[in-house]
Amino acid sequence: MSHSFLAAEPATGRPQPDAVVRLEDVGKVFANGTVALSGLSLAIAPGEFLSLLGPSGCGKSTALRLIAGLSRPTSGSIAWPAARLDGRGLPRGEIGFVFQEPTLMPWQTVFGNVWLPLRLAGISSRQARPAVMEALAAVGLEPFARAYPRELSGGMKMRVAIARALVMRPRLLLMDEPFAALDEIARQQLNEDVLQLWRRTGLTVVFVTHSVFESAFLASRIVVMTPRPGRVFSDFAVAAPADRDARYRTSDAYHAVTAKVSRALQEAMQAGAAA
Repeated sequence: MSHSFLAAEPATGRPQPDAVVRLEDVGKVFANGTVALSGLSLAIAPGEFLSLLGPSGCGKSTALRLIAGLSRPTSGSIAWPAARLDGRGLPRGEIGFVFQEPTLMPWQTVFGNVWLPLRLAGISSRQARPAVMEALAAVGLEPFARAYPRELSGGMKMRVAIARALVMRPRLLLMDEPFAALDEIARQQLNEDVLQLWRRTGLTVVFVTHSVFESAFLASRIVVMTPRPGRVFSDFAVAAPADRDARYRTSDAYHAVTAKVSRALQEAMQAGAAA
């Protein structure tokens, strides 16, 4: 199965040059006066799997949308040191975004849904077919190209959304609690699949979650955020084997990581309450 449209380098052992993206003292205040972020500084290195963890409403999704250019910071700056920027100051075609809901078009086939970003870029179905089919193969859905969303399970719909994000060949994949609505079995399977995809392709991934267990399983680095206004409370690398799978979930190493993350989250909550 070929995945040549994605980066060929493995995610581990890569050289770490300048950051893919750097947030410096970023603040975000919404029109209603809500201060979502304050003084958020964060550098995301090439090839890492970064998990943004924090309580609901702490600004995780806001930070992700700022990185994606879907919203603008009220203060501070977002820099892309090694990217070619477009007229909005965003890297050209280098960001893929997977939202909390698959947001598929019910009248389009799986192929049509994944083709959408290329179609909007003026690429015909015939021209896009190799890239679309490779994106579907990357998430295990190549045989379902002609199916419609109504024929898919919740987990399969999310795989289509991931394939749609991959089809533009991004360097950075942003994922905003994509598996929160799934049952535990589907969620764990997709966690393993995304981890394999990351290892195989060398993508840089930023994954938002409020699950200690999910962040501990997936991430090579975890950033714990304070309650609103969100800022970095704790930032640490995860020392875990590259070949994490279902067996890793029952290991002492995994339990040690979850305990460390749980403590950091509790301390962040306490710090937020005392502020």
